[in-house]
Amino acid sequence: MATRVLGGVGEVARIRGLTKDFGERRVLHGIDLDIAPGEFVALLGRSGSGKSTLLRALAGLDTDTGGELSVSGDVAVAFQEPRLVPWKKVHANVTLGLRHPDPRAAARAALAEVGLSGRAEAWPLTLSGGEAQRASLARALVREPDLLLLDEPFSALDALTRITIHGLVLDLWTKHRPGVLLVTHDVDEALLLADRALVLADGRIAREIAVELPRPRRREHPEFLALRATLLAELGVTPEGTA
Repeated sequence: MATRVLGGVGEVARIRGLTKDFGERRVLHGIDLDIAPGEFVALLGRSGSGKSTLLRALAGLDTDTGGELSVSGDVAVAFQEPRLVPWKKVHANVTLGLRHPDPRAAARAALAEVGLSGRAEAWPLTLSGGEAQRASLARALVREPDLLLLDEPFSALDALTRITIHGLVLDLWTKHRPGVLLVTHDVDEALLLADRALVLADGRIAREIAVELPRPRRREHPEFLALRATLLAELGVTPEGTA
């Protein structure tokens, strides 16, 4: 089992030699990773490369790992599926499990930040996909996390909604400045949002690229295109789109 330490580190997350086995198959092979306070990190990789496994270890959802893992402060997670409880109204979903002297006020403030002020009393099944994902972000942010873990939270959204949510996430990150680890398959998404992009391959960090483009970023920027080509090549995608 990995040694897990809460608090007392200079980074919001520090991983050394992290391993994870599923039966006789090793999924993570001695991962080393630091996430600084306020840093936005994107983690890319093919399906089965271990991205979500690494995120779950950071979230404390998978403790059956080897190595050392340190987290400083509070952690919140937004998953690919919003995971809203259907029999609780939106405001109650946002504050589910939250210890706060006035949870309804906390929910209202968080929902206002994600543009859902008018949906606090709604039932989850009446929300659109974009609204449900906004509610999931509100539930994460109401906890004022030091480390925000995003497990492909935009992948099920249509293209226009995804663009809107990208802008929202950047605005919220700029305001609150948690450390962020975003797990994604989308190279453009990683380059639009992150300070640093990591490629996970065969359970190891195969490539690390600093993304030093000014925000807001443009896909047609020559440096963006060059970084995109580098990441796609690292992921085994040829210019023709074949692997």
